Amino acid sequence: MLKLVATDLDGTFLKNDKSISKENLDVLQLLGEKRILRVVATGRNLKKTQEVIAHHVPFDYIVFSSGAGVYDCINKKLLFYQNLNKVTVQQLSEFLVARDLNFHLFKAIPENYKCWYYRGSIPCSEFERYFDFHQTNAEELLVNQQLDSEACQFLVVFPNNLDRFHTLKEEIKMNFPDVKVVRTSSPLETDYTWMEIFHHSVSKGNGVKFLCDLLQIEHEYTLGIGNDFNDLDLLEFTQYSYMVENGPQELKDRFLPTQSNEENAFAKAMGNHLAIGECIT
Repeated sequence: MLKLVATDLDGTFLKNDKSISKENLDVLQLLGEKRILRVVATGRNLKKTQEVIAHHVPFDYIVFSSGAGVYDCINKKLLFYQNLNKVTVQQLSEFLVARDLNFHLFKAIPENYKCWYYRGSIPCSEFERYFDFHQTNAEELLVNQQLDSEACQFLVVFPNNLDRFHTLKEEIKMNFPDVKVVRTSSPLETDYTWMEIFHHSVSKGNGVKFLCDLLQIEHEYTLGIGNDFNDLDLLEFTQYSYMVENGPQELKDRFLPTQSNEENAFAKAMGNHLAIGECIT
């Protein structure tokens, strides 16, 4: 028996062109008929989530920005958010600037679709591609001025080098115990590593746990599905946890398997638990 299903969006529920298959949409409808709560758990901010999840797509809640916020779709209400405090934002900004890294710093929820950016001295094509998507809501980080602002998250972009990632992660953890560092594969499908930095309590898993506590849903009645490292906390929280075929091999070895996002992974995973018709065969 299930009471709550949580799914990642990009690379999981959505197809590569960001569309939603009829099979996945049909399963969402049937879950609603069975009174099973339907939750998006995504790294996207709320504004960008709503750009791909139209009003007719029947999700009940959105855990956005990797768990930094939780939104009630039915009542159109922000239920929870967690930002980084002003001191950490300023000190960590100085730390990253001193290491000449390319990064974006997203403003505090609910304005976290806006950001500051810092361009290091070493050119980074991935940073520029991401900047092109966000430049209308971006302003340059002025290193000689105090920000005096909370923020939702940092996004650091550098060439794919796991040794460098882990070295920087340990250095950040040592100097900033109130933050959490998350590794993410580039959604631009390039050879770069993304490092996301949040308040230490932020995760997709904690966002879903918040809903379970609020709605008095027992952990053993939850299911999650994801495709990447930033879904790890979610999949470690849910009782039944699926990794899509297009996910990293090291994660596929840890969780239940399902098809790729191009092959209706969400609908197929639900088919292992619920008899909901031909759409999952």
